Amino acid sequence: MRVIKEVTLGEIRVSIFSWNSKYIFKYELGPMEQTFKVSETDILEESELEGFLEGEFLEEVKLRFEEMGASLLKKIG
Repeated sequence: MRVIKEVTLGEIRVSIFSWNSKYIFKYELGPMEQTFKVSETDILEESELEGFLEGEFLEEVKLRFEEMGASLLKKIG
């Protein structure tokens, strides 16, 4: 597995890997993690990876973390 990029966006740590002909995007916030796998054939240039670190996609990741956090708190309450 090759590390392409690691960055912190606010409280979210993002790691991008290349492995097995896929890009793996791992978003971490506290005890929670979201992982997305995208075929390398769907991304023509590595510069397109930046689109996973901004805009609507990142906002949806943040919202999902809020939902995950609420679910976790409800369970361990």
